[in-house]
Amino acid sequence: MRRERTGMWLRIGCGVLIVGVMLFPLYWMANASLQAQWALLDPSPRWLPFPPLIDGYKSAAGSQWPHIVTSCAVASAAAVLSLAVAAPCAYALVVFRMRWTTFFILLMLIAQMLPHIVMANALYAIYAQLGLLDTYYGLILADSTMGVPFAILILRAFMASLPRTLVEAALCDGLGYWGVFFHIVLPLSRNGLITSGLFCFLFAWSDFIFALTLSTRQKIVPITLGIYDFIGTHGTDWNGIMATAVMASIPPIVLLLFGQKYITAGLIGGAVKE
Repeated sequence: MRRERTGMWLRIGCGVLIVGVMLFPLYWMANASLQAQWALLDPSPRWLPFPPLIDGYKSAAGSQWPHIVTSCAVASAAAVLSLAVAAPCAYALVVFRMRWTTFFILLMLIAQMLPHIVMANALYAIYAQLGLLDTYYGLILADSTMGVPFAILILRAFMASLPRTLVEAALCDGLGYWGVFFHIVLPLSRNGLITSGLFCFLFAWSDFIFALTLSTRQKIVPITLGIYDFIGTHGTDWNGIMATAVMASIPPIVLLLFGQKYITAGLIGGAVKE
């Protein structure tokens, strides 16, 4: 009994330590955003911002809101486009069990592992010929390439866990493949869709390479590029950078808190099959 209790406290301690290491950058980002500029360059770090200063937030609020709105619009559209492509594809992989399904899934895994800079350079050449540079739909299409393979893998695992007898019964009743998809599979895949959509949004929200490469004239500036407004030739406004980073972290945090229960159900949904 005593050994079990000791083991339990060790596991709790390890968990708290891991969570603390993962959350430390967020804490330091918020702490630095409220300190004076000279305090950030002081060799002796200040662990708490006394007195707290909001100069960085004033600078960020005055210049970064358009970039945050741009990021929200691009990331939301990329998430919707990714789900619109991934959901029917995952459904087809589950219903039509073809010989090349395993090879196709392997291609999805390879696409997930490709460095973004490689894809960005390839897309730049294609976009230059098609006139898609410096356009919203071009950037949305590029960002969705990060989310589609991930969404297909998650949704395929989730849809494969649904009772196959439901699909077969609906087909016997004459509903058709598209009818089964829209009226049965999609409603039952709600957790998987929300999980995939949230991750697709986060992929597009944190994109830097595609936005930098495909927006050559700075017409479309998401928050990942807007933060460079505080970096000048003769100096860097670290308060503004940290305040912008805090503001840019709020939408993903709110979304993850909202979809926490759906993410848990969506990620483990494919663990159990019929």
